[in-house]
Amino acid sequence: MRALLIVNPNATTTTPAGRDRLAHALRGRLALTVVHTTHRGHAAELARSAHADGMDVVVAHGGDGTVNEIVNGLLGPSPDRSADPTLPRLAVVPGGSANVFARSLGLSPDPLEATEQVLESLQEGRTARIGLGHCDGRWFTFNAGLGLDAEVCEAIDHSRAEGKKVTTARYVRHAITRFFAAKRDEPALTLELPDLEPLTGVHYAFVSNSSPWTYLESRPVHTNPGTSFDTGLGVFAMTTTRVFASLRVVQQLLATHGQPFSPHLLRADDVARIRARASRPIGLQVDGDYLGLRTEVEFVSVPSILDVVAPLPPSP
Repeated sequence: MRALLIVNPNATTTTPAGRDRLAHALRGRLALTVVHTTHRGHAAELARSAHADGMDVVVAHGGDGTVNEIVNGLLGPSPDRSADPTLPRLAVVPGGSANVFARSLGLSPDPLEATEQVLESLQEGRTARIGLGHCDGRWFTFNAGLGLDAEVCEAIDHSRAEGKKVTTARYVRHAITRFFAAKRDEPALTLELPDLEPLTGVHYAFVSNSSPWTYLESRPVHTNPGTSFDTGLGVFAMTTTRVFASLRVVQQLLATHGQPFSPHLLRADDVARIRARASRPIGLQVDGDYLGLRTEVEFVSVPSILDVVAPLPPSP
């Protein structure tokens, strides 16, 4: 079985020793080629080459941004396509700070444990065909968003550029700062969902392709517990920035089996398509990657589009 290991050497939790151990473990069972990324977009270029070269598996070792680049390299910009049996399967060995996509597939956040899970799954032929989200010419694997979370992702990008380490505490600090900075802003978003009247007065909106929406260290954050890789998209949209109402929702997001509810919250699962319009330019992010300001975005669910290497689901 031929495999390409794409390593982002700048990912938050990757180390030279860890990368060597990973490559050694994979080489024991796969005909492995290893390439390190050197610039933004390089992982997408390598994924396209892996497909052209007939690779059986692409293994991503990096954070969610690396995975997102590889997925976009494999699938191209258009959502109007069906699953391609000639595409390499995607395997992930976590190397970032949150590793939301890998953990949502049931992989351990520990790279060595995840490597064993990937090799065992390959040996036993365990793959899953999952659905993805698409917007603005980009695929996303676990979430996208307009407003608050996009602004946090932008701030994190600036921190990275300044050489600061990405941590959960830094994410939380940026989220609190951005929330209060935008608290007096008028809501800019209107959301259009199938079979519903347009929802106006939205301050920010999260769109999920799986659950949890993200992690705070080991704690999952659930915006749409009914959303999975086998369903349509989840929508979570707030129409208030009042502190008390927002804190109650945050408390529900962190509950183990929470079902967030508020009179100021629109929450919907298994949505095929969402159109968002903004009265002023507002930030957009996909899988934690800040894309810039937008005034109109359409989010689309594309079912059963990508084969991934995944362990068996946990027992109930």
